[in-house]
Amino acid sequence: MTAKVNCRLGVLVSGSGTNLQAIIDHIESGGIAATIACVISNKPDAYALTRAANHGIPVVIHENRNFSDRNEYDKATVEILRKHDVELVVLAGFMRILTDTMVNAFPNAIMNIHPALLPSFPGLHAQQQALDYGVRYSGCTVHFVDNGTDTGPIILQSVVPVEQDDTEESLSAKIQKEEHRVFPAAIKLFAEGKIQVNGRRVRISP
Repeated sequence: MTAKVNCRLGVLVSGSGTNLQAIIDHIESGGIAATIACVISNKPDAYALTRAANHGIPVVIHENRNFSDRNEYDKATVEILRKHDVELVVLAGFMRILTDTMVNAFPNAIMNIHPALLPSFPGLHAQQQALDYGVRYSGCTVHFVDNGTDTGPIILQSVVPVEQDDTEESLSAKIQKEEHRVFPAAIKLFAEGKIQVNGRRVRISP
């Protein structure tokens, strides 16, 4: 993969947008050679839209209730991303499972972050899953999105200790702090052309 010149990102959101803010901060500080071409939300009241607007980033409210099924919604999403010349799609708290239509349109170019050390504890409530299992360490995983649920090739991971008195809320807070560090780092690697995907293996150039 060759280095991108000001790699164009499309960020999909559904909630408060703390990971979006971390990405914006890294771009504005010069840490990532990228531009957020658009922020798309399926929730019109998502605070992430306010964060984007505060930084002059184009926003698109794209409600799924206006579409008959997930496939039609994703077709329209792809059209929006293509219109903005997006090279990398970033899922920053986007609470929808993508269809093959979306995944196949951006092969190895959709990034997600999951609050667990995949392949352990995929799906929802990963932090509580980890606590219920009794693990000593948890963390977060940045991965490319494939046709499964949290099954795509792993790019970066970060580990946090699980203390005996941790709750879902306290563990989530520790993990989120690491998310804000490793998600921008993974995007930076992509923008610099340092990622190669061979099957399930992600190789990072020095």
